[in-house]
Amino acid sequence: MDKILIIEDSRAQAEYLKSILATDYEVAICLTGEEGFRMAKSEAFSLIFLDIIMPDVDGFTLLKNLQEAILTKYTPVILVSGLADVQHEEKGLTLGAVDYITKPFSPVIVRARANIHIKLHHYQMQFMQQAMVDQLTGVANRRRYEDDSVMKWREAVRLGLSFSVCIFDIDKFKVYNDTFGHPAGDKVIASVAKTASSFLQRSTDFFGRYGGEEFVAIMIGNDARSAFEFMQTVRQAVEDLRIPHDPSVSQWVTMSIGGVTLIPKDSDSYDRYLKIADSMLYNAKRGGRNMVVWSDSGRQQWREK
Repeated sequence: MDKILIIEDSRAQAEYLKSILATDYEVAICLTGEEGFRMAKSEAFSLIFLDIIMPDVDGFTLLKNLQEAILTKYTPVILVSGLADVQHEEKGLTLGAVDYITKPFSPVIVRARANIHIKLHHYQMQFMQQAMVDQLTGVANRRRYEDDSVMKWREAVRLGLSFSVCIFDIDKFKVYNDTFGHPAGDKVIASVAKTASSFLQRSTDFFGRYGGEEFVAIMIGNDARSAFEFMQTVRQAVEDLRIPHDPSVSQWVTMSIGGVTLIPKDSDSYDRYLKIADSMLYNAKRGGRNMVVWSDSGRQQWREK
């Protein structure tokens, strides 16, 4: 059942709006803008009804904040107001609201508009889901990574959980392409992606194509040692595919992995630790390839071979 959030400072108005919608949807009520913003970011809502005039925060300001937050920027917002004037409606729609309804509510109109905007939201999400999949490999693409990395980093900060990020690179891939051709190279990229992604299936995991022959993975909850050992298993699984490489380079197609694990804080920068993961990958390449090199926040390192 789809979830609807009502942010309205009048309990009577909020309860009445809920009574109109509760037959078809799961409805939550927040009586302050601050509480509403916090709840909107903590759960997946298909629609938000937002009162324009509230004592703690201006509804237009809250709408702007919802539009800018990663977790809520795609959630449709219907503005609710007792002010039936064109200027307020125009301002709300300009800021990104999908609709504007005035008090007193018409139950028929409320249900109809909720229904249409939730349907449109589902269509939009399906389209975006397709747009965030790498067409060659079927795994998440760079655009999806940009969104998910931010969400998972913030989740780890909020919950005080360990966060691991690592970068994969297929070894000597240019030589492979030059030897066997680009169509064969595409098949290798797809095979490596399928194998690696099969190990990263938890809801807290992320695996995607970073670009070219590079991939990126995120894990939440693993300590540095267990993350390192887990990625050794992934690396070995790719080698075990036994895809022949150019004999002058290697017997089989292999990959190198560099990663880092930390418990992030608000003051930490995700980009800084992504650079550490990239430097660990560089160390793996420089150390002979086909290996995992890992670091923790204290810069202790684990290295294969």
